[in-house]
Amino acid sequence: MNKIGIIIAREFNERVRKKSFIITTLLMPVLMLGLMAAPALIMLFAKGETKNIVVIDESAIIVPQLTENEEVNFSVLDVTLDEARSDADIFGVLWIGEDVVENPSSVKLYTNSSSSMSLESSISSQLERIIERERLKRYDIENLEQIIEDVKVKVSLTTFRNDQSVDGVAEEATSSEIAYIMGLALGMMLYMFLIIYGSMVMTSVIEEKGSRVLDVLVSSVSPFQLMLGKILGVAAVAVTQVAIWGVLVCGIGAAALPSLMPEDVMQTVEAVNAGQMTSVEADIDADLLSVVSLATDIGGLVMIFVWLALFLVGGFLFYSAMFAAAGSAVDSIQDASQLQTPIMVPIIVGLMLSMTVATDPNSALAVWSSIIPFTSPVVMMARVPYNIPTWQIILSLVLLYASVVAMAWAAGKIYRVGIFMHGKKPTFKELLSWMKQS
Repeated sequence: MNKIGIIIAREFNERVRKKSFIITTLLMPVLMLGLMAAPALIMLFAKGETKNIVVIDESAIIVPQLTENEEVNFSVLDVTLDEARSDADIFGVLWIGEDVVENPSSVKLYTNSSSSMSLESSISSQLERIIERERLKRYDIENLEQIIEDVKVKVSLTTFRNDQSVDGVAEEATSSEIAYIMGLALGMMLYMFLIIYGSMVMTSVIEEKGSRVLDVLVSSVSPFQLMLGKILGVAAVAVTQVAIWGVLVCGIGAAALPSLMPEDVMQTVEAVNAGQMTSVEADIDADLLSVVSLATDIGGLVMIFVWLALFLVGGFLFYSAMFAAAGSAVDSIQDASQLQTPIMVPIIVGLMLSMTVATDPNSALAVWSSIIPFTSPVVMMARVPYNIPTWQIILSLVLLYASVVAMAWAAGKIYRVGIFMHGKKPTFKELLSWMKQS
């Protein structure tokens, strides 16, 4: 154990002291927030120039009701369709047939360059609303449009969990949208950790094998001790990074966020958390309320980071054993690609399955994929924000860590033989024969 401890300390210190580790640790939370905000920013800055469209309305009904926006500018010219189409200074021509109310398909858009889905959708939605209003007028009912507008309703549904009641009072559930976003972020984080740190172990083994450092080290420690120490050392780096993120997130939630939010908002959040009112009764957007409530719930955040650390360690040990075995069997990173692909496929499948959790976090597919060790680290972290039963999380962890023992034993067999093999890339059949050697 002393020898393993020395190897762990070496691997840990070698990586933690690098500037790249410090920079990544501090910038990763910012990067994750940036990735979450990226779609909105892209939509904001991806807006093109306003399109000038000439409208030729043979029905004389639609034009007066068309409204302009940032995307399209409508104009009416006393010209024929052919004359309007020959004008290269405009973006396009919108032709509306005389019977458009009876036949909504009698609409054509002629453009002088490529159109876009958003532009066509904007024009179509306007035409639909106008035609609907014109059809309603034919029923000759006074204030019909206002009546229809008055009967429209939007239901704000508050969900309560009977299985998480306190003293017979059901607890209000977290917003499904917030749970989905958080689950997706946690699943993506596990995916990145498994790929990045697993590849780091494999690369380290290949480099040390190529420089013949391993031939010297195995004179003092056994191959299994060397592999285990290397894996645990890198795992300690990953846990340290997650712990730092946990402290930063919990610190921001406990100290910074309450001082940044308006006092009335924080009072409302505290009232909802205390069960004095529901999110519907609160005069705040439900999603905003859920985010602030979650960010200021230190106990809940700590528990999420505890689960994250446990699944990170388990998933990393499980996959890094395979990465280490693959690295020991080859002499270069290029040769490792063939052996690396079967290892990465289950991780990618796990990420894909985690995206289906939003449909039903308790479906058979979601439950089983979060328990099977090959996909459980990524999928289970995507399910955790939905407050799933604790026994499912514990069962998943037990099976994952039990599989780590079996995988470490099998990888150790390959590692023991592979580090002494040079000049030939083994086949999968040969790897199986190495595992069978006593």
